[in-house]
Amino acid sequence: MAEKSRPSTGTTTDGGTPADVAAGARPPRRSEGPRVRPSNGLDRYFGISARRSTVTRELRGGLTTFFTMAYIVVLNPIILSGADITGATLPFASVAAVTALVGGVMTIAMGVVGRYPFAVATGLGINAIVAVFAATQLSWPEIMGLVVLEGLLITVLVLTGFRRAVFEAIPSQLKTAIAVGIGFFLTIIGLADAGVIRPGSPLISFGVNGQLAGWPLLVFVVGLLLTSVLVVRRVRGALLIGIVVSTVLAIIVEAVANVGPRVGADGSEVNPRGWALQVPALPDEVVSAPDLSLVGQFSLFGGFERIGVVAALLIVFSIMIADFFDTVGSVTAVGAEGGLLDEQRNLPRSQPVLLVDSVAAAAGGAASVSSNTTYVESAAGVADGARTGLASVVTGVLFLLAMFFTPLVEIVPSEAAAPVLVIVGALMVNQIRHLQWEDMTVVIPAFLTIALMPFTYSITNGIGAGVVSYVLLHVAAGRRREIHLLMWLISALFLVYFALEPLQQLF
Repeated sequence: MAEKSRPSTGTTTDGGTPADVAAGARPPRRSEGPRVRPSNGLDRYFGISARRSTVTRELRGGLTTFFTMAYIVVLNPIILSGADITGATLPFASVAAVTALVGGVMTIAMGVVGRYPFAVATGLGINAIVAVFAATQLSWPEIMGLVVLEGLLITVLVLTGFRRAVFEAIPSQLKTAIAVGIGFFLTIIGLADAGVIRPGSPLISFGVNGQLAGWPLLVFVVGLLLTSVLVVRRVRGALLIGIVVSTVLAIIVEAVANVGPRVGADGSEVNPRGWALQVPALPDEVVSAPDLSLVGQFSLFGGFERIGVVAALLIVFSIMIADFFDTVGSVTAVGAEGGLLDEQRNLPRSQPVLLVDSVAAAAGGAASVSSNTTYVESAAGVADGARTGLASVVTGVLFLLAMFFTPLVEIVPSEAAAPVLVIVGALMVNQIRHLQWEDMTVVIPAFLTIALMPFTYSITNGIGAGVVSYVLLHVAAGRRREIHLLMWLISALFLVYFALEPLQQLF
């Protein structure tokens, strides 16, 4: 069977993939014969039957992905809420609405053009970098202009075939390590979002003063246990059910206990036992008109005038590297989870996916909400059954609706969505069985890739450490011929990326 030829996800004893099991699907059997022929135009266009999926599973997967990543509509305005060097700030409501707008449009484009279940939204980590540059060197329009240039540059690299060539040049073992590392990365994001792990001494602490204290943590624990049971019992829509039930429980808890937020309006922690991001309460209003005034508020070359050509180019380069390889990691990890990769761990027909992702980066800058990129949280929808671009269309439509129903989106607390990230992390770590543990020139780069993603909170850092160490160790072992030509270039670019701080000081 075609599914058996995909080493990226493996199979269970009865022939199904781990992702299918998590989605509650009945694993395909040898006796089922050839794949079902497309029943209509929708099926034929998205290849639903060809990927052994159904419209119902695609709709459910799209819903799950949306609710897993809807937090970005609230979190992005928080990250971009600071003043730039001129003292100007971005309006919170407008950032929220435009974040939903760009995410919705580009996710639909990903589904229609790319035809894979990848969702697109403002890139976490990249938006933090943008916020730092705005606070220290540039105005908001100027830094957003550099984001547009970065997106246009990556688009050129896609059109020339360079980005796809880089994607395929990375060794399959490193790609496997990337998928595993992102599994741990998602897990630590989920634990941090729920407040299970927090900044402490010397590094991180467990809960509140070493204890799982507070009602929000109870909601997370109940949600995690419930979702785990549903996954093990192969209940269809297990992840989506977990989010909905946890949200309802959170609303009841808040109504009874009046917990309140963990962080105050000034950004300081006022209640360590409070809700991390959204306070789950029924809103006073359901519909609100979106403020889209930020769209087009960027200065394409203003940054060059303010800080000089070299310094501005270094900023463009740093954002480009983060954007470029975050996508490589996300596409590899989500594709592996859904059994969508070929035997070389590459995504078939990846050019349209990379093109939409690159245009999304420029679109995010042009709309003043930072670079948009493919979300690794798409793996939640894939784990719940999504296999095609139809799921992305569903997610995108929900983002567009979120522009008008922002109060409803804010009901779902991070503690209710976090259990899904932990469960998906566990499914993705399962890829570790494909690693070869006998060759230390591969083991060490793979380990660094896996370790640095969660510990540095960056997909890019993990990939960079893996690439540089892979090239170095193969040279040291006298195996230069095994290194792809582009790996030398990628390694050199990462060396520049890791040395950006002294280079910026120099120029």
